[in-house]
Amino acid sequence: MSPAHPASPFDGWLTGDPEVLALLGDEAERQSTTLQLIASENFTSPAVLAASGSILTNKYAEGYPGRRYYGGNQVVDRIEDLARDRLTALFGAEHANVQPHAGATANLAAYQALLDPGDTVLAMRLDHGGHLTHGSPASITSKVWRFVSYGVSAATDDPDKPGEIIDFDQVADVARRERPKLVVAGSTAYARIIDPLPFREIADSVGARFLFDAAHPAGLIAGGAHPSPVGVADVVTFTTHKTLRGPRGGAILCTAELAKAVDAAVFPGLQGGPLEHVVAAKAVAFAEAARPEFAAYAAQVVANARALADALATEGFRLVSGGTENHQVLVDLRSFDADLTGKEAQEVLDRAGITCNRNTVPDDPRSPFVTSGLRLGSAAQTTTGMGEAEMTRIGGLIGRTLRGRSDDAVLASVRAEVRELCAGFPPYPTLAGA
Repeated sequence: MSPAHPASPFDGWLTGDPEVLALLGDEAERQSTTLQLIASENFTSPAVLAASGSILTNKYAEGYPGRRYYGGNQVVDRIEDLARDRLTALFGAEHANVQPHAGATANLAAYQALLDPGDTVLAMRLDHGGHLTHGSPASITSKVWRFVSYGVSAATDDPDKPGEIIDFDQVADVARRERPKLVVAGSTAYARIIDPLPFREIADSVGARFLFDAAHPAGLIAGGAHPSPVGVADVVTFTTHKTLRGPRGGAILCTAELAKAVDAAVFPGLQGGPLEHVVAAKAVAFAEAARPEFAAYAAQVVANARALADALATEGFRLVSGGTENHQVLVDLRSFDADLTGKEAQEVLDRAGITCNRNTVPDDPRSPFVTSGLRLGSAAQTTTGMGEAEMTRIGGLIGRTLRGRSDDAVLASVRAEVRELCAGFPPYPTLAGA
């Protein structure tokens, strides 16, 4: 492992396993010398890393504070209570569950708390930006509940009204026709603000509950850059590792009325003992997100995404919905090169040191494994300190890479420039040389 790129504050504890230590070093090297533009990823603080790797991994704690099935949880109870208190304070919620291992688990628990098997759920179409847990045939959610979908409006040639935004007339029409028991807002690939109020009105009009899946914008909501669904939705689910910049995991916020049902759905409904080392890391992240500087970070994430989007448009790429209002930039590659697929673009950019993921665009004629688009995110590189000037430069590098994708010399040149750019913005400067 390169000593200049330690993977955590505790690398020295792994000297007895040189194979794993070397692999961790390789990953630290990759994260430090390439651009991280996957919208689902971020860099946690060293404090979050430390809590994630802490002694709490040794403790089994089935149940909830004060109601555990094992002894010796006096300290763990205080940690989980601290995480719950910090989370409810951060979002102004009545109740929090910090045990879900992932956002998908949080969604499944919320469905279990709110629905009976076979109930109808209205959620966003997967090929228009929805998540697997919003009705994919591959997800267990679609095998337990009946999903119907809404989508985005058609694209237009009008730059002032580009389309491809949530069509609330369609949402209302489908709700009236299908009478869902639950309306779900939220997405995994949608570059605009999602206003919770129209969803609440539509849910109320058909007597449905309302769930807001805030997996992607949770940090932007906490930082005040997006409107909050807390107090509007009955339940809010999210992941803690994207824009919220915490450890990998999930969480659920809900009204006091639903607290017992939500908690029972998480445990014993879906999970066994919680990962209390991750719960402690969540507590650290919630405290960090409550600081004034996090609001500045959230605003910069949005500004950086906008700068990247503008640069990509200048390079000749078509932006889905015409731009961005969050941390995501969705790119339709067909206007740039009709033969270029998302799969090929992702692989070529990886060779040039630019990490992103292929993604379908609305009504994509290609399969989800090939796609006609890319999804890019600004959260991780904003954490390293990059600003709009760097994002503009990155947009140019992406254009250069994909235009010269068959030329190894071009890819090598971009890779060298990416390495030089990243050297000025290390994700963990306090760990360098440790």
